[in-house]
Amino acid sequence: MNSPTQNDNASTPRVPVIAIHGGAGTISAGTTTPEQAAAYHEALRHVVATAQAALLQGASALDATCLAVELLEDCPLFNAGHGAVFTHEETHELDAAVMDGATLAAGAVAGVCHVRRPVRLARAVLEDGAHVLLAGAGAEAFARECGLEMVEPSYFSTEARRQQLHRVRDTGRVVVDHEGAAMASLAHAPLDEDRKFGTVGAVALDMHGHLAAATSTGGMTNKRVGRVGDSPLIGAGTYADDATAAVSCTGSGEMFIRIAAAHDLCARMAYAGATLEAAAYTVVMKSLSAIGGTGGLIAVDRHGNLALPFNTEGMYRAHARGRETPKTAIFA
Repeated sequence: MNSPTQNDNASTPRVPVIAIHGGAGTISAGTTTPEQAAAYHEALRHVVATAQAALLQGASALDATCLAVELLEDCPLFNAGHGAVFTHEETHELDAAVMDGATLAAGAVAGVCHVRRPVRLARAVLEDGAHVLLAGAGAEAFARECGLEMVEPSYFSTEARRQQLHRVRDTGRVVVDHEGAAMASLAHAPLDEDRKFGTVGAVALDMHGHLAAATSTGGMTNKRVGRVGDSPLIGAGTYADDATAAVSCTGSGEMFIRIAAAHDLCARMAYAGATLEAAAYTVVMKSLSAIGGTGGLIAVDRHGNLALPFNTEGMYRAHARGRETPKTAIFA
């Protein structure tokens, strides 16, 4: 979707834009009730409205995206933070990344299991500036040095996730989905949880004309311990550059890594002059699909244009522009 092009003069206040996603996947045909969908719509609306209010008060795009992802990490409906999926060994390994389009500064963490909000640790890595990606025990040691809130791994666990692991592990599959504790009493969520990609993310344009992106995930149910997906890899699942766009991806992570999806979108804009909409469509519908990749992404460019393509039947998503009422959606 495109908005009127705004003045490129950096001194001219921009109309801020925020977009979020909470995973993509396959529709559970005939099982979705209004009550089930409403739980997700309300969660998405709350998160995007909170970030929207921050942007309108002058918050930076980086602050707004991190705020949105923190809220998604705290919501058990989504596979990030509390409610994260289990590895094959019935443990949790969480990943997150943030990128500031104004400076190209980035921070990411992989395989953490004691940091309550992984996106805060990714932000701390960015602000420290010495490294871009920290993993495992070293990342957690840095979190303690920064005074970030630490929790026991059981904090991330829900019974619904544990049952999901046991069901999937018995089949020998690895699935990229999530199942929220708040929906545990329901037969099905709006998307088929056995074919649902459980990453959360946010992209924003602030009133100063700067872009940022943030992504967080619990990974794949029944994944091998030590597996790292696209979310914390700058250029694969997360990227932001004021010259082009901010991007956060959700889907079959290995496939997004192979095509460097987030950076490829920006490169198509920078080098080939593609519009945001055209670049996003090509990445998701052509490049990703060509190698069997499924999922979607959210992106915003420096003019405030939005693109939210996905090649699955649904993707949890929401966006807000300026003071307009936030819009939420699940299906195509």
